[in-house]
Amino acid sequence: MPQDDDRSIIPDVPRGPLCEYRKRAKFNWKDFKLVLEHPDLIRIKYKVWKKLQSEPLFTPVKSTLSVDQQKERAAKQVNRVADLELAPAEVYSMDYKYRVRFLMSINEALHAVCPSMSVKIALGVGLFTNSLLAMGTERHSAIYNAAWNREIITCLAITEVSHGSNTKRCRTTATYDPKTQEFVIHTPDFEAAKAWVGNLGKTGSIALLFAILYTADGQNHGPQGFLVPIRDPKTLEPYPGVIVGDIGEKIGLNGIDNGFVMFNNYRIPRENMLNRAGDVTPEGSYETTFTEPTKILGAVLESFSAGRLGIMQESSNTLSHAMVIAVRYAALRKQFGPERDGPEQSIIEYQLHQWRIFPYLAAACILKVSVFSLTELYLETVQKSQAESNGFELLSQIVSEIHALVSSSKPLVTWTARDAIQEAREACGGHGYLKAANLGELRNNHDPSCTYEGDNNVLGQQGSNWLLRQWKNSKVESPVGSANFIERRESILGNNFESMLKAGCVVESTEFITHCFEWLMCWLLTSTEKQIDASSANGSDRFTARNESQVYRARDLTRAYAEYYAMISFGKRCARGDFPEELRPVLNSVYLIYGMWCIDRHLASFYAGGFANGPRFADAIRNTLLTECGRFKDSAVAIADALAPPDWVLNSVLGKSDGRLYENIQTEFMTNPGALEKASWWKDIIPTKMKSKL
Repeated sequence: MPQDDDRSIIPDVPRGPLCEYRKRAKFNWKDFKLVLEHPDLIRIKYKVWKKLQSEPLFTPVKSTLSVDQQKERAAKQVNRVADLELAPAEVYSMDYKYRVRFLMSINEALHAVCPSMSVKIALGVGLFTNSLLAMGTERHSAIYNAAWNREIITCLAITEVSHGSNTKRCRTTATYDPKTQEFVIHTPDFEAAKAWVGNLGKTGSIALLFAILYTADGQNHGPQGFLVPIRDPKTLEPYPGVIVGDIGEKIGLNGIDNGFVMFNNYRIPRENMLNRAGDVTPEGSYETTFTEPTKILGAVLESFSAGRLGIMQESSNTLSHAMVIAVRYAALRKQFGPERDGPEQSIIEYQLHQWRIFPYLAAACILKVSVFSLTELYLETVQKSQAESNGFELLSQIVSEIHALVSSSKPLVTWTARDAIQEAREACGGHGYLKAANLGELRNNHDPSCTYEGDNNVLGQQGSNWLLRQWKNSKVESPVGSANFIERRESILGNNFESMLKAGCVVESTEFITHCFEWLMCWLLTSTEKQIDASSANGSDRFTARNESQVYRARDLTRAYAEYYAMISFGKRCARGDFPEELRPVLNSVYLIYGMWCIDRHLASFYAGGFANGPRFADAIRNTLLTECGRFKDSAVAIADALAPPDWVLNSVLGKSDGRLYENIQTEFMTNPGALEKASWWKDIIPTKMKSKL
């Protein structure tokens, strides 16, 4: 049960117009927040926000800065964060899981305040050092320590102008010269230039670069990692043989100096090759160095999943912030009413408005819990891999399943956040288009999450590929349990809507949703397999057959799998019962709204697979969704309070917790820079005929 000490770390909300809806909730919103987030992590975030609030460098800006000013501001913020020492020294001596979870929570708090600054730190410190740990050895410890202590500005150079997702086909080369014991880094043409490299455009001094390794005998050993100096760290002047620059203004996140770089037979020492998995001897022979498979496996897991989990954490928060703004605005904004000349009612009362935003509000709760659950699983697995040298087979299975879950969940979370922000913007009408509403900034800064660290449509295929392997295996290898339903495939596919009702399954239940999703995934798996087999039988190669099975099949499977895992995770959290009983009805509503909303989006597949015929199934799903949304209305503002950061972090004139919507809009209108001043260019726009009379 929540303790008073846990509730006390969460600041109270001010009294005001929102209290009309707050008092309708039949639960304590702080207790609800403690179900969604662990109190220790909440405490970390509020401590970070309190420190940053007193720092002028983190005060939200009123007007859009120039691109160069945004980069300068973000770079200075990075330095200031290092000076503030947000993580106590003892954190770094704690075990892996505690340490990384602590740092992830700091990153979440930083991202909410300034995404550009957060991403710069995540790339230059977190992702760089994680990758160095995964691929490097003791000989790279000096660079690791310098990066971790922020003595140097680092970056990862993987993507090229003409190659992103297909990293194996990158064209930057690293050719070993045994005479000098150096690697020669070369960019054959502009298409092979490393591009979109965060921190490289103006500030980075060293890159962890992926290049195709060639030994002196001309043999291609595939992509390998190398530490490549780019600029003098004291002057930031590029070294000879390096052409480096900034790619220019982007849609958002312009505080990040994304850069491009080309190399002209640029030499680096042999020791700069990251040699944990393979190395080149001084004489020029390539050797693999796998010695402790469990630790290497865990390190690889850390490298490819840490960044994606960070993106999911940030995206679930962005989704939450968009819904806080939309819900608070909906409770305060009044338009029309049942009587022509009578009082107007809040737009949150309208069914259409509820249907538009409440599923995203429920999604914010579900996905926040599921991302936490997946992060816990990931951290525990990496920690176990570092502590043990046995159990390789089981660990390998867990790693594969986590990779499938991350590859499926990252698209779900980022796409849901993207769509929620747009719906929130439109649900706030014209006022939502104000920069001060902050929905435009949320949208533009979130958007790249759908394509970096794995393009969603491409990344998701790794999830469906893993599921297909389990489908075809004689034994399902799912130690996490996310694919255990496959073992019951025959009985699952024997079900349909009518048989479930006859068996006593209630539509308005979590069990019904679970059964529906297990049927859906089994049908999509068998449908995808049949499509691949049919394409192959018609002469298509495996590559083509897989490509032709994505639309309506494997792609939908990936999403359904991620939704299923999210709901199972939320269900497990609710099953713990360490919360007041009065929370149970609203938690059940969250589950039902999200579950019915997801099923509604898959209706075509349910009918195509014969799970249902006629309107009864669709009517049952949609009526339940609308009924639950109607009940949710009285809880929505309290749930928004549970999801909300402090007002200065939310930074929205429409979403302030005081509920004084129109007073806040008036202040914004009247005090924005130049609002009441005559334009300095007024003479230039006076009509010519009028000028002649002056």
